[in-house]
Amino acid sequence: MSYTLHITNKNYSSWSLRPWVLMRASGIAFNEELHPFTRGSAPDFREISPAGKVPWLVDGDIAVWDSLAIVEYLAERHPGVWPAAAAARAWARSAAAEMHSGFAALRGQHGMNVGVRVAVAQRSPALLADIARIERLWNEGLSRFGGPFLAGAAFTAVDAFFAPVAWRFRTYGIAPQGAAADYLATLLAHPAMREWEAAALAEDFRDPPHEDELAQIGTVTADLRTPAR
Repeated sequence: MSYTLHITNKNYSSWSLRPWVLMRASGIAFNEELHPFTRGSAPDFREISPAGKVPWLVDGDIAVWDSLAIVEYLAERHPGVWPAAAAARAWARSAAAEMHSGFAALRGQHGMNVGVRVAVAQRSPALLADIARIERLWNEGLSRFGGPFLAGAAFTAVDAFFAPVAWRFRTYGIAPQGAAADYLATLLAHPAMREWEAAALAEDFRDPPHEDELAQIGTVTADLRTPAR
């Protein structure tokens, strides 16, 4: 097997992060192809991906798109992508699917932007509900399966799906309660997450729509990224 994972800017792309961090954390070798956002226009990756979006995994003559499909494809070929125990695996799949299809307010109002810190003046009821649900999910998984990761002792796909949330919580100053607070610190300290963060901070490209989102939600108090070109 020789995988190539197509992704885009690490500072912004939560969808790209999920399979990338899972493969890094699981020791699954792959080649990375990073395709930066097109300056001044919306991203369009139709030349490299059937759906015109990333991430996109290529394995020989097989192409897999969408982060959830990529994870399931990898799970068929590599042990440990999902937890081995049936109860933990069922919970992990359910939580990952909920993250994949839900939490629209969090996605829309707190976009992933790894290298900045933002003071938020006010959060909508829908956003607060999303944050509360994630906190309950995290505390439930940690309580049921013993941590330090959501479904037990090892980093699995469910942690990869919530990895972008870790950046969102840190960027926008969200502090979960209970065991979820330790889990957030564990995610942020994971070597694969630290590797992604270092690359994100080194990017000198700014995407105007993503940057405009910051001004709409609050005030930037710190920008740790390499200065923009």
